[in-house]
Amino acid sequence: MEDYEKQRRHKATGIRSVLDYVMGFLLLGIGIYFLIYERMGWTLMNRPPSDMDKLFGGLLVVYGIWRIYRGYKKNYYKGE
Repeated sequence: MEDYEKQRRHKATGIRSVLDYVMGFLLLGIGIYFLIYERMGWTLMNRPPSDMDKLFGGLLVVYGIWRIYRGYKKNYYKGE
């Protein structure tokens, strides 16, 4: 039973790690877009950029980096 549980956790850890990497890079990309779209001459829903766009972009970048870090560390079952 212990071997089965160990294998199941190993597979689940791998899947969660990949999900964290994918979501982290996706959030990082969207955050960078929100930070630089004004400088690139792009528009967002045909409205002028605001400070909220930069705040939102910064939060997405930080959270994306956190997700990538969590996928790298793989500390999912340490408390159990």
